[in-house]
Amino acid sequence: MERISAKRNWAAEALRGLLTVAFLLIAAASPAQNAKYVNLFIGTSGDNGQVAPGAALPFGMVCVCPDSDPRTHAGYDYAVTKTSGISVNRLSGVGCSGGGGNLRVRPADPSVELHLDKAMEKAVPGYYSAAFTNGVKFDLTATRTVAVERYAFPRGGEAALWIDFASTFEDVATCAYRQTDDGRIEGYVQAKNVCGHGRYKLYFSMSLSEPFRLSGLSDSEARLDFESGLRNVELRVGLSALSEELARAECQRLAEKSFADIRREARDEWDELLDMARVEGGTEDDRTLFYTSLYRVCLSPADVTSAEGTHLGTDGKVYKADGFRYYSNWSLWDTFRTKFPLLTLIEPERMSDMAASLVRLYMTGKQDWSTPFESTPTVRTEHAVVLLLDAYRKGITNVDFRPGYAGMKAEMERLPMNSPDQKMESAYDLWAMSQIAGIVGEEEDAELYRQRSSALFEETWKKEFMTVTPAFEVMRGNGLYQGTRWQYRWAAPQYVDRMIEWVGKDTLLAQLTYFFDHNLYNQGNEPDIHVPYLFNRFGAPEKTQDIVRRLMTDTMTHRYGGNAEFPTPYVGKAFKNAPEGYSPEMDEDDGTMSAWYVFGALGFYPLLVGDEHYELSSPLFDKITLSLANGRRLTVRVSGRKGAADPVKSVRFNGSPLPDRRVSHLELLKGGELLFEY
Repeated sequence: MERISAKRNWAAEALRGLLTVAFLLIAAASPAQNAKYVNLFIGTSGDNGQVAPGAALPFGMVCVCPDSDPRTHAGYDYAVTKTSGISVNRLSGVGCSGGGGNLRVRPADPSVELHLDKAMEKAVPGYYSAAFTNGVKFDLTATRTVAVERYAFPRGGEAALWIDFASTFEDVATCAYRQTDDGRIEGYVQAKNVCGHGRYKLYFSMSLSEPFRLSGLSDSEARLDFESGLRNVELRVGLSALSEELARAECQRLAEKSFADIRREARDEWDELLDMARVEGGTEDDRTLFYTSLYRVCLSPADVTSAEGTHLGTDGKVYKADGFRYYSNWSLWDTFRTKFPLLTLIEPERMSDMAASLVRLYMTGKQDWSTPFESTPTVRTEHAVVLLLDAYRKGITNVDFRPGYAGMKAEMERLPMNSPDQKMESAYDLWAMSQIAGIVGEEEDAELYRQRSSALFEETWKKEFMTVTPAFEVMRGNGLYQGTRWQYRWAAPQYVDRMIEWVGKDTLLAQLTYFFDHNLYNQGNEPDIHVPYLFNRFGAPEKTQDIVRRLMTDTMTHRYGGNAEFPTPYVGKAFKNAPEGYSPEMDEDDGTMSAWYVFGALGFYPLLVGDEHYELSSPLFDKITLSLANGRRLTVRVSGRKGAADPVKSVRFNGSPLPDRRVSHLELLKGGELLFEY
């Protein structure tokens, strides 16, 4: 009897073991559904991020969301309940007056004050819902090119919608609308871009789920009345940069899909994207901030390629995008520092198309700010050469720079040189252009741009930044743009060796320590966001680790806002899981700050954009697994860490030590384990 019992116990244990293995295999293969960690309300209140919680897809033209009245840069303000209606697009944290805010719809006469019922508000990736105080409930979802708006009118209430075809966050240029024979509303809106630079033109096609009577109130406004007693109506707004016909086709492709279908597909797309990173350890807030940041990195630029594979050039002509998808909606002035290097790591196929799009932009006419012929709201495109070089150095070598080379050269001749900060930034562009010239075999150009960059940096740094004075701490009225001399002093990481040669490593280390000890660093703006990682180059990696950790998780003292010193320094966190998600006046800048946070969490950072190496710090989580596009996996893991402030003793990649605290992007692409030992 005992032997039989033992056999039965063995069989039971074996079965349990098989079931456990099967469960683990299923769990490993199942999606993580990391979209559940995204808090779309982070950074949406006041001037603490300038972002909005609208329904959007990765790299789409649509971000449909209520607009607050008065509004902030992205249209929406969590702290404001009064609303002007729901518009279909916006940019994330880009300053000035923002961009987008088009085709605004409201279920109340414009003369009637309309408020959001905040208790009913919900937002998750690809979906937003709330209610107005007049009893109308609504929910929103989106595809890449279509905003889907569903309204539920209260019983006995008026069933009507008012549409402002000229709504915009910047001045509208022209708009037109008409009702077609098959009951659609079609037309276009042309508006100015961020800060009033350039224009974009969107063609639209609106389809409604119920019959309606259109009353034209003006050349830019209309009222839609539905049958008495109607409770529900759905509005779909298709967008195209090329024609009403193509906008209509975007809606028609969804004809067999319900609101629930579109919402589910949107959520699935976000889950698939966010599932490329799996984290273990950390707090709930850490995970929320990480995945929200990763989400925000992937909102732009927008894929504006038509179903026919065509796109609008910045010269106003239509081009075929052969072999790639064409992207628009750029904000490169700061995103080149963090966001696009991160996309090169996590979305290399899309990044290849983005690089090809920038080469095409150089071909069709590129300006520093947006042009008169943009496909969707956009901002500015400085430093594109740095971005292109970075992508190439990190393995995206299938993009031919030659077609855009003349445009790149022309840009080098109009680089801004009116102030010391502009000269430092331009020295960076010239440095990158020198290497691009070498890549395409133009050796004379390569040497010319190398010499121009080197000479410009030496003249500017020695005259303006080498000798520190008390004036270095002044921000307002100092002749620089949104930064102090202390902050711009470190703006040319490609020349760190030259700084060491002229000043000495020990002196620079002491000065950099003073810079942080006296709260002269500004996390709220971008010119110096790479500076914590300079300690690695000066032989003090423990300081990089400590400062980055504290910036990500602890209370800090911030002396500076976006344009001036605070009258009273802000003491608090720079990143919070709250509507006031960023420090005051800290714009998210279209994914720049989000990417900074993601890199900090990963434990490595692109100090010199345009070079293949990362500086190592200390990961936020115990373990991070990245599913790379080439099918390999990169695991970042910590060993022996007992407290968050513990210094890293050594770092190994696939068993090999990294004594200089740097790692190559190309090595990371091979997959394996990046191990931080404490």
